[in-house]
Amino acid sequence: MLRTLSDMHAVALAATDGMLSFELTIASEVFGDDPRYDFAVCGPRPVRVGRFLLEPDHGLDRLARAGTVLVPGWADVDADPPADLVEAVRAAHARGARVASLCTGAFVLAVAGLLDGLRATTHWAHTDVLAARYPRVSVDPDVLYVDNGRVLTSAGKAAAMDLCLHLVRADHGSAAANAVARRLVVPPHRAGGQAQYVTTPVPAREDHPLSALLPWITARLDQPLTVEDLARQANLSTRHLTRHFRSATGTTPLRWLLTQRIRRAQELLESTDAGVDTIASAVGMGTATTLRRHFNRTVGVPPDTYRRTFRGR
Repeated sequence: MLRTLSDMHAVALAATDGMLSFELTIASEVFGDDPRYDFAVCGPRPVRVGRFLLEPDHGLDRLARAGTVLVPGWADVDADPPADLVEAVRAAHARGARVASLCTGAFVLAVAGLLDGLRATTHWAHTDVLAARYPRVSVDPDVLYVDNGRVLTSAGKAAAMDLCLHLVRADHGSAAANAVARRLVVPPHRAGGQAQYVTTPVPAREDHPLSALLPWITARLDQPLTVEDLARQANLSTRHLTRHFRSATGTTPLRWLLTQRIRRAQELLESTDAGVDTIASAVGMGTATTLRRHFNRTVGVPPDTYRRTFRGR
């Protein structure tokens, strides 16, 4: 979901004993070095995070004044989360903050009642526990992250990076998120609906059936490509192409292609003065009507609104 926020956005990262250092570090890397964000680590006292001792910048009361609150996961999901953390997260949400959990941080949001009646996710190894413990939460075990507007949840580990980049993209546009991804040397965008667990998240081997095909596709987004065209280029049957795509990306060839077209349209809307008709042709959508329909459904707003929001940032 697209959100318009102030240029200086306060982000509070919750830190309490037993939280996972990987997710804490991801959030710090994405938001802590970005001048567009006023980033702070908030905790009740110096806390033990894995092998490390972390001294927060502020107490948990700072969460209530933040525009975005990030809640990392912790190692023991059978332990009750600290009551002061739950209350601080609940208070921040009540005051209008956007609250996002990373990995098993979803359990904190569930205890706080923020996930009741909503779709949510967490690390695939703990989705059954989350669903059983909190039956009012609609737990989706198959996705990387879920955006409900002011409440967001992510799956484990690398999916926390995907959600953090998604927040940057929602706040400041595709170009800003891409710049952060380049700095951290990670893929700039994996859609939230992508499967959590895929055999080959990216085709790393040169001999992988898609290693040459994916760049070939992205260089031809202006062309009307079909599954048959892709299979012919990869020298595969359409059945085997689809199987390789699901294994490598968690989605189908045409859904992956549509995502690339939308991403390219976002970049053009941000960086050029081209009209929607011209952009539709450049990304293989054919007409402005087709682009507007897919763009609105995928991004949440029409192309013109997206341009007004992010042009010049």
